[in-house]
Amino acid sequence: MEKRTILTTSSRGLQEDSLPFKLFQKAKRFGVWNPTDFDFTQDVQDWKTFTSEQKKQILRLISQFQGGEEAVTRDLLPLMMVIAKEGRLEEEMFLTTFLFEEAKHTEFFRLVLNALGEKGDLSHYHTETYNTIFNDVLPTAMARLEHDHSPEALAEASTVYNMFVEGVLAETGYFSFYQSLEKTGTMPGLLKGVGYLKKDESRHIAYGTFLLQRLISEHPHIFEIVSNKMEQLTPLAIQLNQEGMDNALAFDSDYEATMNFTMKQLSVRMEILARSKGKRIEEIYKQKESDYGVV
Repeated sequence: MEKRTILTTSSRGLQEDSLPFKLFQKAKRFGVWNPTDFDFTQDVQDWKTFTSEQKKQILRLISQFQGGEEAVTRDLLPLMMVIAKEGRLEEEMFLTTFLFEEAKHTEFFRLVLNALGEKGDLSHYHTETYNTIFNDVLPTAMARLEHDHSPEALAEASTVYNMFVEGVLAETGYFSFYQSLEKTGTMPGLLKGVGYLKKDESRHIAYGTFLLQRLISEHPHIFEIVSNKMEQLTPLAIQLNQEGMDNALAFDSDYEATMNFTMKQLSVRMEILARSKGKRIEEIYKQKESDYGVV
């Protein structure tokens, strides 16, 4: 085995002004919340007042988040291993919080379902498009990193995981939760948890954006790979929205607003990545959290 340098006792030390290290600090301050501390008493009372169609809409959202959070928890390790093998210590340090938070999100939605007494099989809410994304596209892109550590493989993995699953699908899901529940003043425990999730995910998306910007700065052709991948994934996001359209009517949710939000997220992700073209790698490392929309 090749001898490695212990970075933190060398003249290099820790790159404390780098974005990954700043995200690590932020995760320590704001990411340590406990799903078991939530009180779902009011949520249970509100649940009893919902119509069967309203329950279906919320169960669809929760079950798809539950499956999605489980998937991203299970699929993240190959990315962490590649970053660790490359010796990018500050990035690896942040990724330890990333996986911890995905695991908490998985626990959170299961606790919500338990509180509501919904302990049966909810996989019928996982549509064909949903299964394509979470049982094929995502695990395939992440598993590729087990044998392929190339910049192209890293870019594909981060595009699917961070830009699409988190930056488009999850963000749209949060939007749908707020459309359904915030305006009716119901299920405060669920909404409180969704707020914490959204903050955690803002750091995850920021890291993915940083990673892709770093790759684009180092290998300019990566931008076209990312752009092409997002174009391939866009129809899946549209189809997933369409599959949930009937349920969305239960809370008088605005389907057009949801679709517009999804399309905006797709556009915003690429606009942010485009800014990295021509930037020096030093500039990428020293960007502020606010440049990435970190809450």
